[in-house]
Amino acid sequence: MEINWREYDSGEFYDELISSPGNPRKVARQLAKHLAGLTHEEIAAGKHSAELAIKTMGISFTVYSEAGNIDRAWPFDIIPRVIAHKEWLHTEKGLIQRLQALNCFIDDIYNEQRIIKDKVLPAELLADSVNFRPECVGMKPALGVWAHICGSDLIRDNDGRFYVLEDNLRVPSGVSYMLENRKVTKRIFPELFENHNILPVTEYPNQLFDTLAAISPRPLEFPEVVVLTPGIYNSAYFEHSYLAQQMGVELVEGSDLVVEDDHVFMRTIDGLARVDVIYRRIDDLFLDPQMFNPDSVLGVPGLMRAWLKGNVAIANAPGAGVADDKVIYTYVPQMIKYYLGEDPILPNVPSYLCVDKSQRDYVLKNLDKLVVKPANESGGYGMLIGPQASKKEREEFAARIKANPRNYMAQPLISLSTTPIIGSKNAEPRHIDLRPFILQGRNSSVTAGGLTRVAMRKGSYVVNSSQGGGSQDTWVVVEEGK
Repeated sequence: MEINWREYDSGEFYDELISSPGNPRKVARQLAKHLAGLTHEEIAAGKHSAELAIKTMGISFTVYSEAGNIDRAWPFDIIPRVIAHKEWLHTEKGLIQRLQALNCFIDDIYNEQRIIKDKVLPAELLADSVNFRPECVGMKPALGVWAHICGSDLIRDNDGRFYVLEDNLRVPSGVSYMLENRKVTKRIFPELFENHNILPVTEYPNQLFDTLAAISPRPLEFPEVVVLTPGIYNSAYFEHSYLAQQMGVELVEGSDLVVEDDHVFMRTIDGLARVDVIYRRIDDLFLDPQMFNPDSVLGVPGLMRAWLKGNVAIANAPGAGVADDKVIYTYVPQMIKYYLGEDPILPNVPSYLCVDKSQRDYVLKNLDKLVVKPANESGGYGMLIGPQASKKEREEFAARIKANPRNYMAQPLISLSTTPIIGSKNAEPRHIDLRPFILQGRNSSVTAGGLTRVAMRKGSYVVNSSQGGGSQDTWVVVEEGK
């Protein structure tokens, strides 16, 4: 196959690279020209090189199935997604603003609850929140930050504007794949990095370490930081081990840690070594069997007690998931106004709350036009894509909504933007989203771009790798003369 942009048509959808058949967007002109100049053999060689690099570098993810856990090579398309630097600067400011407001909200919820007393957020939404942890009430973590790492999912509609689809504040994943995508692309197209001013992403591990070190209870230049993983069978284990290696810190499981005198220690061949900061990749309820799930073998007995006494820092903090709720998400614009006194820079996707009777009635009457999501599922699971669902599926979902309206919210089916992927005969459009990663500690930072996830199946809106999605390298490009 060879790429002919005149024959590439994304139809009614906003395309990231090509504005209309044969016409690349200004920021992507050099890239489009280069790709169009490649022969069939060169494209095939590029695909093979990417597959070989992914295999050699061990970039994988785990899919859970009835047949068992299956390790699969990371799905990757060699065409990069391009974003103009000027546009990204605006997006970056919006993401930082959003996480600041979310951290203010979490801190308020576990302390004064002003936002509820002032009737900005209905009290019943908090009362029915499955991720509110009463055990965290009264806690004041370092710097007032609960969610140190956030992965906010962005989509672009037909108007070409970025919207926030959801915020991931518990154990957001995917940043390792963003970093590895860049390495793979540099192997395939090294010449493109000579001809484009592409912002780097390689500084993320250092920024992550600095963010974690800043919350250490001991004022050390290099505190003892560990990454706490559930183990090798977790779907994100590749990322856990990757980030630990990149930061130069220990990767530990719960059995490697012990709590003594309300301090956390790591078992080493030289004896116990005190731990200052835990970057946990375990859900709240498995962190400490003494306080949460007593059957958990993944966590550390006494860990919560040590954290509540301020003797160890945990990122993201237990309880941060109270804001990782698709119903609470709808109130983020009000949070920004309430806590920061600012107008939101990035808009939410229009949403309907099923807990509200009038909005619920609208949702039930329009299930064939809406996407309905449970409040606390992730990975694209448990949702209904109304326009693609059968009548029976919509009827079953209507019953679920009526039985537990607090657990559901709905949004219109957004016309997700497209990007070209390598098809069988030409470049073909596929729907995408974007997950940038925001850090907040003493300072705030945002990755230059993020993880672009691609719905590899034609017409599909599901971008999650566990359900057949893939990814592309994401370039934030400084245009010439800028």
